[in-house]
Amino acid sequence: MSGIGSEIGFINLPLIAVFILGLYFLSSIKILAEYERGVIFRLGRVLPAPKGPGLIFVFSPIDRMTRISLRIEAMEVPPQDVVTRDNVTVKVNAVIYFRVVEPTKAVLEVTNFLYATSQLSQTTLRSVLGEVELDELLSKREKLNMRLQEVLDKHTGPWGVKVTMVEVKQVDLPEMMIRAIAKQAEAERERRAKVIHAMGEMEASEQLSKAAMILQQQPAAIQLRYLQTLVEIGTEKNTTVVFPLPVDIFSSFGTILERIAKTGSAELK
Repeated sequence: MSGIGSEIGFINLPLIAVFILGLYFLSSIKILAEYERGVIFRLGRVLPAPKGPGLIFVFSPIDRMTRISLRIEAMEVPPQDVVTRDNVTVKVNAVIYFRVVEPTKAVLEVTNFLYATSQLSQTTLRSVLGEVELDELLSKREKLNMRLQEVLDKHTGPWGVKVTMVEVKQVDLPEMMIRAIAKQAEAERERRAKVIHAMGEMEASEQLSKAAMILQQQPAAIQLRYLQTLVEIGTEKNTTVVFPLPVDIFSSFGTILERIAKTGSAELK
């Protein structure tokens, strides 16, 4: 009986070893999604190329894997107090879009590339926007976005991170500055209105002078204008009768009166 027991124990030991090896092999299987890469450290040294996507093997504790996502990350920069070049304090927030293009550098060159990118974006936002005036900050957003993207991409490049886009979301102005800008805009509108009104008066005077020259060449035309005015008044059902009296009549009366005065003075003599 003791011989049979020892034989069963001898047979079970290889089976147990195979079972343990099978479990270890199954636990070493890792599956990475299409957008993921695995940076493998083997005995503390990183492998030349990251693994994935798909099925890979990580033999613990010899190997240690760090998963890195290659998808674009959207990070919101919290509102920053920015003093512009013309000494105006504003609050500015932005959003940054970036992605990892070199997973090995993102693991080796920086402790936490997400935190590092966030801190760098805040300092860059304050420094770049502090070099421009308020009017440029409000009117040239696209130019400033490109400048921010260029500066951030230059600093995150050694980390294996590519900044694809930066957008300034909102600029909060002080209440006094908002009122000042509103007054400035109102004054600008009034100036434009006055200029447009003056230009209209000038064009109207030019047209009236041309019309006067045409009427002077054709005296009968003024009578037609009188008749047309009477027709327009009559269509409005007014009880007031307007009779146009040409100014030439007064000049004729004046000429007649002068002749009578000259004749009377001659008779008296």
